[in-house]
Amino acid sequence: MDTEFYRMKRLPPYVIAEVNAMRHAARRAGRDIIDLGMGNPDQPPPAHVIEKLCEVAAKPDAHGYSQSKGIPGLRRAQANYYGRRFGVDLDPETEVVVTMGSKEGLASLATAITAPGDVVLAPNPSYPIHTFGFIIAGATIRSVPTTPDEHYFRSLEKAMYFTVPRPSVLVVNYPSNPTAEVVDLAFYERLVAWAKENKVWILSDLAYSELYFDGNPTPSIMQVKGAKDVAVEFTSMSKTYSMAGWRMGFAVGNRDLIAAMSRVKSYLDYGAFTPIQAAACAALNGPQDIVESNRELYHKRRDVMVEAFGRAGWDIPAPRASMFAWAPLPPALKDMGSLEFSKQLLTHADVAVAPGVGYGEEGEGYVRIAMVENEQRLRQAARNVKRYFSSLGINAAAGTG
Repeated sequence: MDTEFYRMKRLPPYVIAEVNAMRHAARRAGRDIIDLGMGNPDQPPPAHVIEKLCEVAAKPDAHGYSQSKGIPGLRRAQANYYGRRFGVDLDPETEVVVTMGSKEGLASLATAITAPGDVVLAPNPSYPIHTFGFIIAGATIRSVPTTPDEHYFRSLEKAMYFTVPRPSVLVVNYPSNPTAEVVDLAFYERLVAWAKENKVWILSDLAYSELYFDGNPTPSIMQVKGAKDVAVEFTSMSKTYSMAGWRMGFAVGNRDLIAAMSRVKSYLDYGAFTPIQAAACAALNGPQDIVESNRELYHKRRDVMVEAFGRAGWDIPAPRASMFAWAPLPPALKDMGSLEFSKQLLTHADVAVAPGVGYGEEGEGYVRIAMVENEQRLRQAARNVKRYFSSLGINAAAGTG
């Protein structure tokens, strides 16, 4: 019997899993690992959200099948959020669908709109679902940069000119995971105009919309006039409301794409557990204190991390948004490569980070650091790193031995 399954052959080994396995083994052995690898929030959701979950779960009629596209109240709550935050009007019936996190949403839409042989433009480095969601659906990926500059748009033009068949979908993700890069509204305006001219769908992943720093709110592509003609945008409650394990997300925008995605989802799932959806309504419609407090929390952690790691001999650029820092390998260790460096850091410093190569070949030379430990633990991580550098007898920052 053939076990060489078509889609499995298109999925390479998940290199980040190597570091994850080492982290699990180290913890089982009793070591205190400071985990800066996975973007897993360490704070709970607001109390009123948990109370709503329990309240609805206690109702006898709350345990049946839910609605695949999301209960009406939750779709209205998401539409209202876009109105408050971005000044964008959305029809909750035709322009909003609830997803089980943004990963599921992207994968479902990829299944709905791509066919074997289609070409999709995706950033490199990028979060794995931005490429592998489409690879699983049978599409071919052509990489474009993440840096939102003139080189980015030249790369888009080259891709349209030289690729056969012409690309039909472009994935964008700002604030970027893993690079934490951000864009302004003018970037989206130019991108929408380009997409209309080239007849390309835009899928925007805005999972980190509320984790912006230094008083610069992140825009939505939906703020651009005519964006609904060519774009769908994904958001998530995971980081904004510390609800990662709840798997609550949304897609909004173009009606045809939303309809296609909803149709595929209707065959695959019955939607999230109704009490979770009701609690998500409470999060979106209720007090928004947690949004600001989480923003301040990650902002403070960013500053502590940059300062502490800098004193340890590892200069890390301060991210302008998201819960991640995109850190170049210390010059003295750059030849080690991001995967081996991550393994060595775990082994000798008890600090887990994510190797940049796990986000695409252009991620080599970097690691992603998640700011998901408290300030004391971040400082401890920096001390551990400094001790590791000293054990090697190197000046990591200067690149000398």
